[in-house]
Amino acid sequence: MKTPNNNDQTDVESGRLEKEREKATRSKRGLSLHNKAFLSGLAYCFSSCGMILVNKYVLSSYDFNAGISLMLYQNFVSVVIVSILSYLGVITTEPFTWRLIKVWLPVNIIFVGMLVTSMFSLKYINVAMVTVLKNVTNVITAVGEMYLFNKHHDNRVWAALFLMIISAISGGFTDLTFHAIGYTWQFINCFLTASYSLTLRRVMDTAKQVTKSGDLNEFSMVMLNNSLSLPLGILLMFVFNEVEYLSQTPLLRLPTFWLVMTLSGFLGLAISFTSMWFLHQTGATTYSLVGSLNKIPLSVAGILLFHVPTSLENSASIFFGLLAGVMFARAKMR
Repeated sequence: MKTPNNNDQTDVESGRLEKEREKATRSKRGLSLHNKAFLSGLAYCFSSCGMILVNKYVLSSYDFNAGISLMLYQNFVSVVIVSILSYLGVITTEPFTWRLIKVWLPVNIIFVGMLVTSMFSLKYINVAMVTVLKNVTNVITAVGEMYLFNKHHDNRVWAALFLMIISAISGGFTDLTFHAIGYTWQFINCFLTASYSLTLRRVMDTAKQVTKSGDLNEFSMVMLNNSLSLPLGILLMFVFNEVEYLSQTPLLRLPTFWLVMTLSGFLGLAISFTSMWFLHQTGATTYSLVGSLNKIPLSVAGILLFHVPTSLENSASIFFGLLAGVMFARAKMR
């Protein structure tokens, strides 16, 4: 019989130590990924909530009556920051060509309309009701997918969409701060948001074919949308007579007002960056669910921060609508 020598014992001990190190490394790697996912999710929630709350603060608390100008300034801030990052080599963006601009222009017009109507509705409607009414976008998108892309949804999805419609109607009837103009702008916004989502799918495929690299990343889309929105935004400023208002308002002489405006621009760009980061760290399923759950603290914050008068019936409608949003996200996962 062969007895184990010291070398064999040393090999066994070395093997154990190596396994322990591998286990510790895997544990650290898993913890690191978990922390990154948590941080990215937190950053996404903060930026998306912050953007809506800051916009509401500018439009309502400051009583700023130039929503198009606010949108224009935010997009200008985004263009400047993305241009600097691209110049420094931190990110890569696709160079503009006339062919690319021609392909992208129709979807950009819808994009600008979506942002402008969002500003107009937020001026008149409280944050919680805006959040609930935005659920109508899901209904329009689902119907559009069915007719345009022949995509069929199961009964759970349609049940959640039905609950969204009921909550939007009941929320409107019980809204103590109901404003017909605000609701009109919000429903137009839902239609444009759904149109943007549906059109973007087709335009992206065509746009990729006319780019030099044959691809179009998120940063290039942010740059395209925001850059092309600037001349259109300036035109709309004259159409809605915001130029005269801007020449008379004392708000533009307040440094704090410019600070809040600039913050809203940073938050707008942060949504694009953090959504990409969060999606990369987790996945479409988690991203969709967190997006729906994120509406709950946003609605509560909107009611508390802006002292919105509400009733038990309206609060129930809002909660019902938020719950329907979560149900819709879960139903889409299956």
